[in-house]
Amino acid sequence: MTIQSKDYYREKLNALNCCVIVPTYNNEKTILTVINQVLEYTSNLIVVNDGATDNTTELLKQVEHKITLLSYLPNKGKGIALRTGIKYAQEKGFRYAITIDSDGQHYADDIPVFIAKIEEEPDTLIVGARNLNQENMPKKNTFGNKFSNFWFKLFTHIDLPDTQSGYRLYPIKKMKGTRYFTSKYEFEVEVMVKAAWKGINVVPIPIKVFYAEGNERVTHFRPGKDFTRISLLNTYLFFLAFLWYKPLFIIKNFTWKNIKAFLQKHFLNEEESIARKSIGVSFGVFMGIIPIWGYQFVSALILAHFLKLNKAIVGLAAQISVPPMIPFLIYGSLKTGQLVLEGNINESIFDSSINSIQEIWEAMKLHLVEYLVGSVLFAIIMAILLGIITFITLKIIGNKTVAK
Repeated sequence: MTIQSKDYYREKLNALNCCVIVPTYNNEKTILTVINQVLEYTSNLIVVNDGATDNTTELLKQVEHKITLLSYLPNKGKGIALRTGIKYAQEKGFRYAITIDSDGQHYADDIPVFIAKIEEEPDTLIVGARNLNQENMPKKNTFGNKFSNFWFKLFTHIDLPDTQSGYRLYPIKKMKGTRYFTSKYEFEVEVMVKAAWKGINVVPIPIKVFYAEGNERVTHFRPGKDFTRISLLNTYLFFLAFLWYKPLFIIKNFTWKNIKAFLQKHFLNEEESIARKSIGVSFGVFMGIIPIWGYQFVSALILAHFLKLNKAIVGLAAQISVPPMIPFLIYGSLKTGQLVLEGNINESIFDSSINSIQEIWEAMKLHLVEYLVGSVLFAIIMAILLGIITFITLKIIGNKTVAK
């Protein structure tokens, strides 16, 4: 990228109708430095004072004439601060907003990187990816990031190296109308997931980062409380993803072109043996049938990672438990349990005379042991059967490319 003058980038940001938002809370050591560095690139700077109780409020009075200052009491959390800034920017008609933390870890001279990327891919949500292996990077940040990256990919099918970075460019005009419920650090995950679900492309770009040594770095992240909040958010997004987004994603992408590409990449490649692919199918089918409803897919992916199986194949096979298949899987499980335990299952469980989920559940409870035992055995039988079918099929067609 050709380096231009700061006035050049100032004009670029104006042309893009892009502002910069800086949320701050008790960052008296760094806030003025961050503001002055950003002002070199834009005069459209929105600072959100999130109920600071140190000297931050007094310091902001020194630059209040150069910025748009939004303040409130008491402290409400970074998520509310960002939502406040984004909502204000949307009301003022901005198309984009760059967010940058006020603790001094980000460099304003990375703004041109965001500009270049958004010109290449308009209306994209761009996330600055930090080098998580550099000196002074807290180990808990690395673990937290990997944890967050995993869930984000599970929810959106998008692979990001740094989902917790606060240095971003949001296409706020395109995001307008989206509802959020988080108020703290977890908002930065929620906003990305819901942007992706809305059809907004989410991409990373490498950025520089500075971490002060030891106690010199100011952070308001509370591992216990904030990790709990993030876990609750993941639970909320998990149910939304599997009840709405994932079925919609499958429907939208169910084209012959995508099917051919998936088969070629995961089933007809030469990098992985036919036996490993067949084992992946067997394992996915097994996980999709065993009675851990609501956790089958995610459990299958987690275990596939540790077993070093093809997660795409395992995930696809685990989809055997999609709603249209559930009655057949329950019936197969009950009949298998009946044969093994010599039970007496009333066929009326599946009769048209049963008209509600409650009635089905009451009937199921009478044969819970048969179902639990039968579902595991039925899962094993179906896993072996479909694994063998996969192995024979791939042996017959070999590693040929899917015919166009």
